[in-house]
Amino acid sequence: MLQIERIKLELDESEDLLRKKAAAALRVPEAEVLDLQVLRKAIDARDGVRFVYTLRASVKNEKNVLKRCKNRSVSIVSEVPYQLPPAIRPPRTPPVVVGAGPGGLFCALALARCGTKPILIERGWNVERRREDVERFWTTGRLDPESNVQFGEGGAGAFSDGKLNTGTKDMRHRFILETLTAHGAPESILYDAKPHVGTDRLRIVLASMRRELERLGCDIRFGHRLVGLEQKEGRVTALDIAGPDGPYRLPAEQVVLALGNSARDTFEMLHAAGVPMEPKPLAVGVRIEHRQADIDLAQYKELAGHPRLPASSYKLSCHLENGRGVFSFCVCPGGEVVAAASERGRAVTNGMSRYARDGVNCNGGLLVGVTPADFPGNGPLAGIAFQRELEERAYAAGGGGFTAPAQRVEDFLLRRPSAGPGNVLPTYRPGVEWCSLWEVLPEFICRSLAEALPALDRKVRGYAAPDAVLTAVETRSSCPLRILRGEDGQSAIRGLWPCGEGAGYAGGIMSAAADGLRVAERVLAEI
Repeated sequence: MLQIERIKLELDESEDLLRKKAAAALRVPEAEVLDLQVLRKAIDARDGVRFVYTLRASVKNEKNVLKRCKNRSVSIVSEVPYQLPPAIRPPRTPPVVVGAGPGGLFCALALARCGTKPILIERGWNVERRREDVERFWTTGRLDPESNVQFGEGGAGAFSDGKLNTGTKDMRHRFILETLTAHGAPESILYDAKPHVGTDRLRIVLASMRRELERLGCDIRFGHRLVGLEQKEGRVTALDIAGPDGPYRLPAEQVVLALGNSARDTFEMLHAAGVPMEPKPLAVGVRIEHRQADIDLAQYKELAGHPRLPASSYKLSCHLENGRGVFSFCVCPGGEVVAAASERGRAVTNGMSRYARDGVNCNGGLLVGVTPADFPGNGPLAGIAFQRELEERAYAAGGGGFTAPAQRVEDFLLRRPSAGPGNVLPTYRPGVEWCSLWEVLPEFICRSLAEALPALDRKVRGYAAPDAVLTAVETRSSCPLRILRGEDGQSAIRGLWPCGEGAGYAGGIMSAAADGLRVAERVLAEI
C-alpha cells in the first residue's frame, strides 16, 4: 500500500474528490487507484480552515509509481496488524482482573479470547445501574461511594468525553479502535485525528463488550471489592473480597491490578500488605468553562458555525517563572462540568460530553503541575492526602451536598469574590456556590493559575474572558502514586500485575487499554 500525506480539501469540497487528488499526488490516472482508505482526517486552522487527510492507496507496481511520482508525501507502508497470543487451555486457577476500566476490560478481553476464562472483579456496578446512580447523585447530591463517576463498568472514562487520542505510539492502538467500533463505537474513530466516542456511545460499547466477555466464559462480578491480599513465600495465593452477599476468599495465582486512580482504600490496603509503590507527580486545578460559540470563533474565526466544522477544542500549556507548568486537560467541547466525587465530604470536578458535542458550553481542566515535594508528609500515600485536603476544602466552600465553589475569571484575577455568573452559565450539577477560589485553593495553585490565564489567552483569544467560569476542584487527572513492577511486568510480590492508569502506567483510555493488552500478553506467557 502507498501512504499519501497532506491531501487537503476546502470546506466546500466533497470527499468524493479524494480519489482524484490521490491520483494526482501519485501521478497516475484516477482509474489506476484500485482502493482508497482514509487513514487520518484532521483540521488545519492555521491559515484559513481546511481538512487535511492521510490516505492509503492500492495501485499496481507500487515501487514504480513511487519512483516516478517523486513526491515526498508518498511512501510505501507494510504494517503487520496486532494479533493476540495463541489460545491456551484454561488454567486450574483462573486469572483475576481487578477493575473494569479500560485497562481491566481490555486485559480481561484478551485473556478471555485466549481461552483462560478469567474472573473480572469490579467494585462498582454495570453501566446501566451506574448511570442511574450517577444521575441521582447529580440531581440530589446523594453519593453512592461504590457506584459513581469513578467506580463501575468502564471506569472514570465512562463519564467523560470518551477521547481516544494519545501521544504514544503502539501497534495495539488500531486493535483497540477496531474492537470499539465492532462493539458500537462510531467508525469515525478509525481515522479522526482527535477521535472520541462520547459518554452516550460509550455506554453502548461497554454493554456489548460485557456480552462478549460473558460468551467467552469470563466470570464478571459487579459489586465485589478487593479488601485483602493473601501471600506465601513472596507469591499471591488468594484475595479477600467483599461481595453483595458478604465476604469471601478467592484463590488466585495471577492477579491484574487495574484499579483506576481513585481506589484509595485499595491502595492503602496494598501498601499495608507490603506491595512496593512510590509517590509520583500529578496535576490539580479547576475546570474552566466558556461558551462553545466563543471558542469556535477563536479557532475558526469567520468560518465559525460552518455546518461541516465540529465543535472546536484546544490544547494549551505554558511554563511559568516559578518553574511550574500549567496546561489544559481533557477538554470537552459542547460538554458539561460534572460532579466526580467518590468519597463523602470531598468535592471533585471532571468534564463530560456526548458524541454530538452539541452543548452550549466548552469546558476543560486547567491544571498546575505538582510534585511529591508539595505533598504533606512523605511516603507513597502522601499524594492521596494532598488530594483529599483540596477536595475537603472545596466541599466546605460549596456548603455541603457536593455543591462546588466557582468564580468568574475576571473576579479571580482581581482576587475578589464572585456574586454570580455573567454570560457563561455553569453546567455543574447539583450546583455552584459563588466565592473566591483564593480562599479555597492553596496560594501556589492560585498564583500559578493567575499567571497562566493571560499567557494562555494570547494563544486562544478569549480564554481568559471575564465571564469564563472556574469550578473547583479537579484532582483526579492522574494517580498520585505508582505501583512498582519489574521488567517482566510483575510486582515484587509475584503473581501481582500492576496495570493501567491507577497503577501509574497510563494516562487516558487508549494508553490504559494498550497497557491492559500488554499485561495480558505477559500473564498468558506466565501461565
